[in-house]
Amino acid sequence: MDNVLSIITFLPAFAALVLLLVPNTEEAQSHVKLGALVATIATFVISLAVLFQFEPSNTGFQFVEEGEWILGLKYKMGVDGISVLFVMLTTFLMPITIGACWSVTHRVKEYMIAFLLLETLMLGVFCALDLVLFYLFFEGGLIPMFLIIGIWGGQNRIYAAFKFFLYTFLGSVLMLVAMVAMYVDAGTTDIVTLLNHEFSAGPISLLGWQITGGLQTILWLAFFASFAVKMPMWPVHTWLPDAHVQAPTAGSVVLAAILLKMGGYGFLRFSFPMFPVGSDILGPLVLWMSAIAIVYTSLVALAQTDMKKLIAYSSVAHMGYVTAGIFAANQQGIDGAIFQMISHGFISGALFLCVGVIYDRMHTREIDAYGGLVNRMPAYALIFMLFTMANVGLPGTSGFVGEFLTLMGMFQANTWVAMIATTGVILSAGYALWLYRRVVMGDLIKESLRTITDMTRRERLLFAPLVVMTLLLGVYPSLVTDIIGPSVEALVSNYETAVAHSDAATQLAQH
Repeated sequence: MDNVLSIITFLPAFAALVLLLVPNTEEAQSHVKLGALVATIATFVISLAVLFQFEPSNTGFQFVEEGEWILGLKYKMGVDGISVLFVMLTTFLMPITIGACWSVTHRVKEYMIAFLLLETLMLGVFCALDLVLFYLFFEGGLIPMFLIIGIWGGQNRIYAAFKFFLYTFLGSVLMLVAMVAMYVDAGTTDIVTLLNHEFSAGPISLLGWQITGGLQTILWLAFFASFAVKMPMWPVHTWLPDAHVQAPTAGSVVLAAILLKMGGYGFLRFSFPMFPVGSDILGPLVLWMSAIAIVYTSLVALAQTDMKKLIAYSSVAHMGYVTAGIFAANQQGIDGAIFQMISHGFISGALFLCVGVIYDRMHTREIDAYGGLVNRMPAYALIFMLFTMANVGLPGTSGFVGEFLTLMGMFQANTWVAMIATTGVILSAGYALWLYRRVVMGDLIKESLRTITDMTRRERLLFAPLVVMTLLLGVYPSLVTDIIGPSVEALVSNYETAVAHSDAATQLAQH
């Protein structure tokens, strides 16, 4: 099918335009929700065609679309073994997200339009093969998410929305400056060309400082500022717990399951292949930052009284494994990092939905307000237990495979970092099981919980695909690793060649 990536990317935005024409009445609310659901399901069905026709053995970009755009800029889309799975993750989770919005009654039309536009912008990030196009999609995603938190969020939603916007926007300003420098140096904004362009790695002097790795190090740092905030990495992670706590349930699902992955994808698409010398020089720093993030945020999670905040800190800890896996710079580490991102999309999305189920009934996220839910909600207790175990990394769930592979990669790169990161596995069991015990287990003492009802058929339907994917990837991980393997192998091989070439050139210059 021609232009299939453009169809997948812009179909939700087209549906949003159609919804604009629907009258804003109470009677039309169910039609608006149904329209948004149909649009996201259609997008997922079309994206399956891309997955089935995708050839993992081809390490280049596939389904490439190219054309002239405005002001001489190019419109270029394509996917490789790394990005195709992020496209699938996005299209898979969006119908579930729309399904989680069914209880919303405030400004429903605008709410659905915001999510549909957000889907288009997220898909654009993973498909764009031009710097300008990538930046527009990357930054554009801030606007609908800002509105979702700021209009439909909790009590402190304005503070959380502005904190989210300012953190991520300020990080991206440096990336924009770096993109201009790349255009000046390479004379193009085409990502495929830039991947083969060799940026200068010779030492340069800046403000009296001697910078090893030269232009590559400077560009790497500029991109790192943007992607580290998006992940988010310690210590620029503080916007995430606030955003999660204030965001509506569906907003939290998208934020944790898809938006955070843009940072990891950015490292794999730009930092690692385009600036290999910069990655080689600063990689050890990222490994240590990741190890600190895993332990520190796990300890902070143990101290939380709000369920959403605890799961948000858990997300930061799990993203620590991702960054460590990527900058371990080996096949197992990067395979594990991508697998962890995909797996975390299903697990964290499900955990935020679990919070949403009881929040809809009790209108509180305080852990102390619950206890003994297993007596009234056995189906909920079972679902919550499965995703708690997956979050801990129990063998047989997708959470285990990602963590195990990243730890293998880390161990090859730096034994000490791997040892420290491994303690995060124990700490995650601590906070996750402690949360589960306090909310679900025990006697039903609180009077307010005596009338609480178990999950509805709609809620069970929302969890079903997430349960299937979490267990399927846990027992059959090659569904993911077979697709990403050849692309990751090529990525690591090119990286090692570029670093070796740079080392040889440096030694030659010294002699």
